[in-house]
Amino acid sequence: MKNNRNTNDLNEKKTVLITGASSGIGYEFSKLFAKDGYNLVIVARNEEKLKQLENELEGNFGISVFSIPKDLSVAATPQEIFYELQQESIEIDILVNNAGFNVYGAFSETNIIEELQMVQVNLMSLTHLTKLFLPGMLRNGYGKIMNIGSTGSFGPGPLNAVYCATKSFVLSFSEAIAEELQGTGITVTALCPGATKTEFFKRANMEDIKLLERGVMDAKTVAEIGYKAMMKGERLVIAGIENKLMIFLIRFMPRKMMAKMAKEVMVSDNYGYRKK
Repeated sequence: MKNNRNTNDLNEKKTVLITGASSGIGYEFSKLFAKDGYNLVIVARNEEKLKQLENELEGNFGISVFSIPKDLSVAATPQEIFYELQQESIEIDILVNNAGFNVYGAFSETNIIEELQMVQVNLMSLTHLTKLFLPGMLRNGYGKIMNIGSTGSFGPGPLNAVYCATKSFVLSFSEAIAEELQGTGITVTALCPGATKTEFFKRANMEDIKLLERGVMDAKTVAEIGYKAMMKGERLVIAGIENKLMIFLIRFMPRKMMAKMAKEVMVSDNYGYRKK
């Protein structure tokens, strides 16, 4: 997508690239950065929602927004985003790898095409975008990277097997490169939320899983927690007291017990596992 506006003003302030920006946590991140005067590059599949968000942010906060409607489940998308921004002479100071989705169900029954698309979004595109934009941050001696993990990053997730595996990668990858980048002026933060009120569960047909009976956090609160942690340069932030306690406790459990407990909270009447 080409914007007709002059994009030179995007480099007068620090510029943030947010994937999955049109809804949920990504939408809330967009508003937080805009409120603090950052210019934005927003990426999502839905062009109409993206344009609405662009108009909202520019109108409410007086910042510049460059929107790129792209599907991160396509392997070529990260390079296309990078090239488009190069053409517009837009440098990225802060990268928020927020885009992600889930495929719910027993691995023997789920759709492999959807799962491979999920791996591409949650893992491959996140890695690729980080690889593309990190060199510019290093040249400038400044940068922040936020990668969205999950409470599922910390153990096996039956009925979420591939999803939790991708989020385990995100956490390990983020912590590793954070250490590599120590002293460079670039920080890497992994935000690990638990169940959050977004379109995530509806898209994955998970709206009646047992986990949600315990309550969910709202996307705004999760984004605020992550935003503060990233600005402080923290490497890992688990959103919510209950989630922090849960992660602390499972570290002392045998992994077989972790898997059993994870399955129990993922069961669904519609899927049939709750009755077994």
